Formats: sequence, C-alpha cells, structure tokens
Amino acid sequence: MLGIDVSSSSVKLVELGRNRAGDLVLERCSIEPLERGWITDGNIEKFDEVADAVRRLVRKSGTRTKQVAMALPASAVITKKIILPGGLSDKELEAQVESEANQYIPFSLDEVSLDFCVIGPSANSVGDIEVLIAASRKEKVSDRQGLAEAAGLKTVIMDVESYASRLAAGRVIETLPNQGVDSLVALFEVGAFTTSMQVIRNDEVLYERDQAFGGAQLSQLIVRQYGFSADEAEAKKRTGDLPEDYQSTVLSPFIESLAQELGRALQFFFTSTPYNKVDHILLAGGSAALPGITDAVTHQTSFACMVVNPFDAMDVASTVHARKIAREAPSYLTSTGLALRRFFQ
Repeated sequence: MLGIDVSSSSVKLVELGRNRAGDLVLERCSIEPLERGWITDGNIEKFDEVADAVRRLVRKSGTRTKQVAMALPASAVITKKIILPGGLSDKELEAQVESEANQYIPFSLDEVSLDFCVIGPSANSVGDIEVLIAASRKEKVSDRQGLAEAAGLKTVIMDVESYASRLAAGRVIETLPNQGVDSLVALFEVGAFTTSMQVIRNDEVLYERDQAFGGAQLSQLIVRQYGFSADEAEAKKRTGDLPEDYQSTVLSPFIESLAQELGRALQFFFTSTPYNKVDHILLAGGSAALPGITDAVTHQTSFACMVVNPFDAMDVASTVHARKIAREAPSYLTSTGLALRRFFQ
C-alpha cells in the first residue's frame, strides 16, 4: 500500500515493505510540488491540476502498487472520545455510536462519513469502553478519493494527517532514552504556510495547536531580497543555489523567527496546561532540514531539539536516491505514517 500526503505545497508518496528479517524497507518515495492556491486550508481548489500532479508523482515513483492510504487535515475531521457500555455486539455498538455522534456533529449524518474504533476499557468507568469517533463531510473524503482515482489508484484507508504523523513519529520517539516512556514530546511540523504542534506523552495527545507561519515565508524573503520569481525562489531554496550573503541576510533571520514562533507555541501550551517544560522537541516538514535550526530552537526554548527522519532504522532500496532522501526526509513524516498503515492499522 502507498502512503500519499496531499499538502498545500506538494504531494508526497512513500511505499514501504519488509525484508526477510522483518525490518522495514523504504521501497519508493517521491515528491511533486504544487503551485500556491491549488490547495488552500486543506481544500482542493484546483482539482484537475492537483490530480495531474498526483499522476506525475505516481509515474515518477515507478510504483505498480494500486492501493493507497490518504489523509484529511485535522481541521476537516471532528474527533471525539466517548464512553459506552462494554459487551455490546458490533451492530449495537454501531447504533450507539450513531446516536452519540448526533450530539457532536453539526451536520446531518447523511452528509458525513463516520467511523469509530474501540480504544479499550475505560480508565474511570468499570465495565465500560472508550470509543473514538471520527467524522468528516462526505465531499472532503470524496475529493481525496477522486485524486487517487484520477491516478488509477484505490483509496483503502482515509486517515487524519495528525494521526498519521504521530504514527511515524512514534518510531522516532521509541529511540529516545527509556524508549520515550513518560517523556513529554513536542512534535512540530513546519509546512509551507502552517506550523502544527502536537504535545505527546505515551501515545496520548495532550495539546494541539496550529500557527500561521511556515517555509513559504522564507521563499518570500528570497523574492524580496534578490528579485527572483516565486518559482525561482522555491527551486533555489531547495538546491541552495543562492548568493553568498543568503546565509546572513535571509536564512539566519528566518531561522530566528521560526525558533521564536516555536517558543511562542510552547508558551501557549505551558500557560494553558499544568506543564512547564517538555523533554524533547521533534521537528518535521520541509524547513526542518535548514542548517542551524535545531541549535536555534534549543537556544530559544532551552529544550533538546532534533530533526525527525521517519526513515531512520529502515533499509533503503536501490531504487531510492539515498543522498536526496537524507535532505528531504523530514518532509515525508505524514506520508510515511500513511504507508505504515499497511502494517499498523
């Protein structure tokens, strides 16, 4: 199964397998840029153009796999944990979920795609179970499915982006001291226009927040400083083909601003919860690979910071350009989480 992540600035594909020893193998990955405005706030504004980009992405990857896991942005999905009596049959459980869902979903159930899963026994109510409900408008789901169909693929899993990124980050958290048990981890994904933050402890999300700040601002700074077109700036940012004063004049101030934004997000977390520190900061997204970013974030926040490589401890197939992937790996967090659904559903 493929994992395809559709973000505001690109579409990304990851395909994973296992070797004879049972270890994960990165079989394929590729990325295809999208023009600004094709996707806005998770909504597909230019369907045909994005569908063409997905077709190019699949062709470029060389995959023959047809099944795909995709995801919706968290803003397009309503999730709620509810408590239900234990011992219900599947049919009874479904009826109870639909009845409860009416209280939390501001649309007719005919207009939404609804799913649920049993998390386990309730911690506070003996004999009851905890159930997670997820619902989204049907058109949001069908838009993503339509992109897959346009590329000759079949969507078999529709996930939530933040859930997929947590699944992939979980492999990295397990490499932390004491396998990350009881550690408070702040995961930041720096997208083109939005930076999302999740504070996680033992697979539980304690806090979530999105901020309107991202890597596109670096591209805008490059345009203003050197007079390149937006497309040129984006391309040169990726290749590093920029004037000598780029580091001091443009990159360093941007990194400083990014570190301040992350520090501000952490302060919101501290002021709205009982916590006053985190044990680790993990950075993902395209801008996470910028040189000097981890030092700047540690200096700003005083917390240990590392860049997430979702392909860590995986074998890499010969079809994958290893050096290119090392540079782009943090961008593939969500698509890796989607590809992992093949093994962890």
